[in-house]
Amino acid sequence: MSAGRGAGGSAGAGRHDGGTMSPPGATGPAGGRLADNIAYFARTLRAAGLPVGPGAVLDAVEAACAAGLGEREDFYWTLHAVFVTKREQHLVFDQAFRLFWRTRQLDERLIAMMSPTVPARPNPERPPLRRIEEALFAGIGERRAETAPPPRIEVDARLTVSADEVLRAKDFAQMSAAEIAEARRRIAALALPREWVRTRRLRPDPRGARLDLRASLRASLRVGGDLVALKRRGPAERLAPLVLLIDISGSMADYSRLMLHFAHALTEARRNVETFLFGTRLTRVTRALARRDPDEALETAGATARDWSGGTRIATSLAAFNRQWSRRVLGQGARVLLVSDGLERPAGEGPSLGFEMDRLHRSAARLIWLNPLLRYEGFEARAQGVKAMLPHVDDFRPIHNLASMEALVRALSGEGRDG
Repeated sequence: MSAGRGAGGSAGAGRHDGGTMSPPGATGPAGGRLADNIAYFARTLRAAGLPVGPGAVLDAVEAACAAGLGEREDFYWTLHAVFVTKREQHLVFDQAFRLFWRTRQLDERLIAMMSPTVPARPNPERPPLRRIEEALFAGIGERRAETAPPPRIEVDARLTVSADEVLRAKDFAQMSAAEIAEARRRIAALALPREWVRTRRLRPDPRGARLDLRASLRASLRVGGDLVALKRRGPAERLAPLVLLIDISGSMADYSRLMLHFAHALTEARRNVETFLFGTRLTRVTRALARRDPDEALETAGATARDWSGGTRIATSLAAFNRQWSRRVLGQGARVLLVSDGLERPAGEGPSLGFEMDRLHRSAARLIWLNPLLRYEGFEARAQGVKAMLPHVDDFRPIHNLASMEALVRALSGEGRDG
């Protein structure tokens, strides 16, 4: 597609129509509307959560003018180089670009957005993020609201659910930007798990089974050798260590960032938490998540992991963890949370996924697999990666909304172990 059709047409919501393509700097009545459309596109990205300022808009217009824009792909990567500054912003930009700068099927998209929703089913195509659709069509809704008469609204709330319940049940992938911000606040306010395990050490316990002769003699000497109550000791308890292995591949992009917020909240509440990210390689981000500010912690973690929203090599990443970190972090009854959809690339010359999962299972006191694909009622273990991983886990749970995260917290606290 040429630049005139891909960038200057009447494809995007809220863009100017009419006129032919001209250099981006043209502002006369006979000039094109490319500069205006870039400005509207930047406004859409900013509403979707990307930090796009006026300076970036001017840079994008100048870059588009300098690049020449012979093909649509050239135009895509020109804007991408200006507006995208972090790996995690690529998905938002990609979906916003494809919705804004296309010339066909816009009417179908508008009809689909206003049609009743159908039950979710597994689909290889990733649905557009809701916050992108809201940002893209916000202008249309505002103009309609200004011209239309105020409607008369009658609500029967007898059979409705509260906004709190709706947010708890909503899929992370379909949340708007405001809902994601609210979900982050709720994750930080969760009553985090406190699963206690017994250790070999003993502590003073008046109901303990073992006599503490030294403590009894010291107490007797304090009162001049008179008889005192015998001191006892019992087993000490401490919080079980937690290890999080979070998949950050492209298929997990809608869930891995909120799981990082959960990991940051766990790290703030307790010290013995280790967090690792993996896509095509394994990256330890425990120190990055130790920062107090959650945004700064996640930004540092994202900069540390170079394979964000890339491919998936679960077997290779687990092999690296078992070889380098297993003995360091899986002692003392550690619990492991493996967050992944199990969509592994075809096995080649690398390590066996089943063998590495079995080794991880044997090293951990409890292995819990959190899979967002379990949100589908008709989920079946058909993928080769899922078949290889499933026999080696103690608990298999969904992790796609706040309700499933709350259920996970209860399970880690010793309640509701019904995997």
